[in-house]
Amino acid sequence: MRPAEWARDGAAVWGIAVPSRPIRLPGVQMAGFVGDTIDQIDLTVVPYPAVTLFVNLRERLLVNGVARGSVVAGLAPQGMRVRGQDVECVQIRLSPEVAHAVLGTDLTGEIVPLEDVWPTGLSDRLRALSSWNDRFALVEATLGKQYEAGRTVDPEVAFAWRRMDARRGQVRIDQLADETGWSRKRLWSRFRGQLGLSPKRAAQLVRFDHAVHRLAAGESPASVAAESGYADQAHLHHEVKAFAGITPAAAANAPWLAVDEVAWSRPHCANG
Repeated sequence: MRPAEWARDGAAVWGIAVPSRPIRLPGVQMAGFVGDTIDQIDLTVVPYPAVTLFVNLRERLLVNGVARGSVVAGLAPQGMRVRGQDVECVQIRLSPEVAHAVLGTDLTGEIVPLEDVWPTGLSDRLRALSSWNDRFALVEATLGKQYEAGRTVDPEVAFAWRRMDARRGQVRIDQLADETGWSRKRLWSRFRGQLGLSPKRAAQLVRFDHAVHRLAAGESPASVAAESGYADQAHLHHEVKAFAGITPAAAANAPWLAVDEVAWSRPHCANG
């Protein structure tokens, strides 16, 4: 494993552990977080185009004011806020198609206890391990078995999602339907039924994610709007507010995004 790397969120200094080798199951990312601090961690979660599992290894966290152990945040959770002290957890990001097979339920916008949708006792099993590498290996093995046993999405739905991701949300749904060989109505119905969002909303989420990361990198809202497929800066402001509940200026300084370069770095897909 790479040595622990650090990112400051203003209230805590995070120790971040990442897997030492690529994860074999496509569409899965993992990172370990330790926030040893006497200060309370208080973070607004910025939505990401994945279903996110928060596997808590220490004290329970307050998620939107409710004490929780481990939780699952579905696609585009609304106003998710996490508070706590002495935090240690594994975060697992599942692409929507992997989440469909592993969890077998639509969690769009929802935040639910992990055991309600995936009763594996994963928290206790991970807590018993002292090595981050061993923890990541256990998560990967558990996910792999569930994925193999689960029901995969239609190839056409998987293709549409991957094309959205590759094009950073800048796609036309009619064109996607043509490329799959389906009608627009059929793609809309099957995509929403299996991934939980309409194709249009999913593309907006991917575009939003790309845009807020550019804002966090220091680019101006005007240039981000112009190059990310928004009609104008006001359109960007509206969508950032709709997804994250904050302004583009606040998103640019969001502590939640500050760790991404370390914890979730990945090569960007080329347009096309």
